Amino acid sequence: MDPAARLDDLETKLTLAEDLLDTLNMTVFRQQEQIQALQRQLNELARQLAGMGAPDANARPIDEVPPHY
Repeated sequence: MDPAARLDDLETKLTLAEDLLDTLNMTVFRQQEQIQALQRQLNELARQLAGMGAPDANARPIDEVPPHY
């Protein structure tokens, strides 16, 4: 293989590797944004759950009002 053809092959491979790296970086960036959004939602749900208070340990299921009342 002559040096010019070898150099062209290496340049092509480098360009493809750079494109792949850019794509992977964007994927990781989007995944991090999704993780952060899910963490915010989880924190909000935990806050709401904490605001509801703990269930009464002495309550019996028969004492609970059905949801349609």
